Amino acid sequence: MTNTQQLIRAVAEADSPTQLLAAVQKLAAAKDEAAIATLIAVFGYNNPAAAAAAVAGLIQLGEVAVPQLLAQIDDYNYGARAYSIRTLAAIADPRALDVLLASAATDFAPSVRRAAAKGLGNLHFSKLDIIERQKAQEKALETLMFISQDADWSIRYAAVVGLQALARIPELQQPIQAKFTEILATDAENTIRARVRLAQKQVLVSS
Repeated sequence: MTNTQQLIRAVAEADSPTQLLAAVQKLAAAKDEAAIATLIAVFGYNNPAAAAAAVAGLIQLGEVAVPQLLAQIDDYNYGARAYSIRTLAAIADPRALDVLLASAATDFAPSVRRAAAKGLGNLHFSKLDIIERQKAQEKALETLMFISQDADWSIRYAAVVGLQALARIPELQQPIQAKFTEILATDAENTIRARVRLAQKQVLVSS
């Protein structure tokens, strides 16, 4: 039995929240691709600390974890799904685009939608060829524009964060700044308007 197999077994056999956290931390620290499926499974264990450790481990593994993250998204446990989306958003691989688009626009869980919205703005679009890149950027922009009008203020807030990140792309700055101006004029939530003003400043500084 390899060291990683022993660490995976320790996760499976942990019989307390404390033991589970310690086992997941050790497994994550191994930085072994063989641990990916187990780390993803931890998202559904109802142990936030262990899930956070699993997220950190998967983010460290990076793009190699993306196929399994996409394949193992939990359609029934929204908490586990939120951790998966958060991890995909942090890795920022554009292969996650379709999942992030759907999650941001239609998931019933606000935590999932917020994580997806923020992730859409940070994807590494440069990994795509120019035609696919433009299509992907347009889809991300369209979805973030759409959810910036959501009834839930926290979703609108996440959309602003996503739009600010997306505005690093010069071709998208004009429509994003126009949307920010519209939000300032129409959104009744002070928190949203304050976040938009911050985003406007950041976009101007970076442009």
